[in-house]
Amino acid sequence: MSNKILVVEDEHDIADLIEVYLNNENYTVYKYYSAREALACIANTELDLAILDIMLPDITGFELCRKIREQHTFPVIMLTAKDEETDKITGLTLGADDYVTKPFRPLELIARVKAQLRRYKKYSLTKEEAETSPVLSYSGLEINTNSHECLLHDKPIALTPTEFAILRILLEHKGGVVSSEQLFHEIWQDEYYSKSNNTITVHIRHLREKLGDSMEESKYIKTVWGVGYKI
Repeated sequence: MSNKILVVEDEHDIADLIEVYLNNENYTVYKYYSAREALACIANTELDLAILDIMLPDITGFELCRKIREQHTFPVIMLTAKDEETDKITGLTLGADDYVTKPFRPLELIARVKAQLRRYKKYSLTKEEAETSPVLSYSGLEINTNSHECLLHDKPIALTPTEFAILRILLEHKGGVVSSEQLFHEIWQDEYYSKSNNTITVHIRHLREKLGDSMEESKYIKTVWGVGYKI
């Protein structure tokens, strides 16, 4: 079955170009030039991924991402008009999984889409698979690595695919330190990490908020300065 991709971009040429490249990969594309047009699609369509421009004519891509995260866990890739670190951090904090800076190479965007879908589908398995799936746990925190469920003291915690992937890797290395670079490469499976990249830091901060954790008094995710993170 073809993956369903939402594209929300007000620059028609860019939106049309993205659609062409996605269609070439046999994805089903739902293309909109404004956020409000896309809301009905989000509510009524079982989407697999969204590509959102930040600068939209009605409501921002940030607000649209926030609305998506109220109900859905599928991956979200943000398109930023310029290399603004604040835009990237804001998008990631609101639940985006990745970002691409304009101008971008269409094949790079397609590679990001494929990477996000691989991870998302990995955690979207059947009920039968979920029932026999491995469980990772630590001090009241429990994740089911097949059903993409996370429980904290038996209460469900909604995680994005990227947040879940980070938590899974840390739990798999429980007691050991995992560097930001290692986390980045295991999740995105490419080489565009740099020491100035704040992507992992922002996702870790968001995870801590959801777990009721803090950097100063860490119950779950501890920062090992100059090295990385550990459970």
